Amino acid sequence: MEQEIDIITLSVIQKALENITDEMGLVLRRASFSPNCKERLDFSCAIFDSEAELLAQAEHIPVHLGAMFSSTFEIIKEFPIEELNEDDIIILNSPFTGGTHLPDVTFLMPVFIDGELTFFVNNRAHHADIGGATPGSMPGISSELFEEGLIIPPVKLYERGKEVTDVMNLILANVRVKKERLGDFRAQRAALLRGKERLIELSEKYNKTFLLNACTKLKDLSEKAFKSQLSNFPNGTFQFTDFLDSNGISEQSVKIKVNITKSNGKYLVSFNGTDPQQTGNVNAPQSVVYSCVYFVFRSLTDSSIMTNAGLFRNIDIEIPEGCLLDPKPPAAVSSGNVETSQRIVDVLLGALAQAFPQLIPAASQGTMNNITIGGFDHTGKQWTYYETIGGGTGAGCEYNGISGVHSHMTNTLNTPIEALEIAYPLRIMKYSFRDNSGGIGEKKGGDGIVRIIKCLLDSSVSLQTERRKLPPYGLNGGEPGLKGVNKKITIDGKTIILPGRSITNFLANETLILETPGGGGFGKRI
Repeated sequence: MEQEIDIITLSVIQKALENITDEMGLVLRRASFSPNCKERLDFSCAIFDSEAELLAQAEHIPVHLGAMFSSTFEIIKEFPIEELNEDDIIILNSPFTGGTHLPDVTFLMPVFIDGELTFFVNNRAHHADIGGATPGSMPGISSELFEEGLIIPPVKLYERGKEVTDVMNLILANVRVKKERLGDFRAQRAALLRGKERLIELSEKYNKTFLLNACTKLKDLSEKAFKSQLSNFPNGTFQFTDFLDSNGISEQSVKIKVNITKSNGKYLVSFNGTDPQQTGNVNAPQSVVYSCVYFVFRSLTDSSIMTNAGLFRNIDIEIPEGCLLDPKPPAAVSSGNVETSQRIVDVLLGALAQAFPQLIPAASQGTMNNITIGGFDHTGKQWTYYETIGGGTGAGCEYNGISGVHSHMTNTLNTPIEALEIAYPLRIMKYSFRDNSGGIGEKKGGDGIVRIIKCLLDSSVSLQTERRKLPPYGLNGGEPGLKGVNKKITIDGKTIILPGRSITNFLANETLILETPGGGGFGKRI
């Protein structure tokens, strides 16, 4: 007979699982080597059950939300339970086996309780380089996945707790800044070990059967709460279309279309009508699409509801085969995770604004403003820097947008100027709000950012940015935010406008200027 569990005990277990993922993140941050993990916190941690169903995820990076589910599912397909051992760790980054783009590297460890595989602990970290044609593995222009870095299918990096030297050596032989990569890999492992330790402690406190029963009930409660909170969502179909500035090779805009239909308490999110797979790197693997859909629906529900598999049981996602959002190998995808994801959110919110006109805000900046810079220092040592830059958020019915923050699918911090200048041959000449870049309206969109970076040595600069041609939309008569602008200032003072996606060589003392988009305004200004 199934044991009854009171709501207080369920709440305690829910918080315990969430706290484990938070603690995993703290370990990863403190043990990591790179500014990207230590300062920007570009990683996520999660717990899954033995069926690859999400039990808890820290409030880290939204674009990892659905994607880590995909990678966990692919790993257990590749490695049947009988092939997994205590303290094994599987590594992967392949976009076609549950990954997103190649710099995002996933680690997964099975957790055995009483000799039985009971949980998986999982983390994903963005590495400042994973090989490929350009430093940082985020080329502004690429047409094949092979140009973007080392592709790692699901493979054991640790077996029974021992590092698989041949696999580690193979990976390190294909990346820049090997010491930093190795340090971050071992930080990811340390985080998994901490998660395993805490789950064993939790199982000893409650016993395994009771704990798993509680996890099942928590998923059911999340499903019930989701239905309750969206009960006022009207039946019908809501459609929206928006465009990427380019396909990553040519300046031709790329269409993303969504239809959201509610029927019998279930939601069908269909991307029929979206453009086909593209030549450039704007293609987004399905795992990215899942993350975007889950993020948007999660944002409609109360934050006290636990984020787990139950929350998304009543959402079906339909993606036409071979389209931009279901690319086939060897499609280039590096921008799909960071830029196409932002536009997917824009179209989802644009459709939902028709169902909830007073709830959904205007478009935020719609880009992560990705910068990767790399080269060699005076000693001949390689270095790579990666960062995303904030902008303005969209205004809502009752509030102005926020200025100078990351929004939607990125949830990272910035790299402090002091840490950046210590680690890299770069100097920040200006870091400020971009005044009056938010869209005008009854409520004003948030302003973007101006970031001016001087390269102190010869460097390769790769940009992946959006909303340079098509501005973030306003709602209900609000005006769009200003488009972003990328510039290069040469040694002789000449200003060159750079396209949204580019790979450019900078000489020592040449300067990069990024002016990020503002958010859209809401309501017509009287």
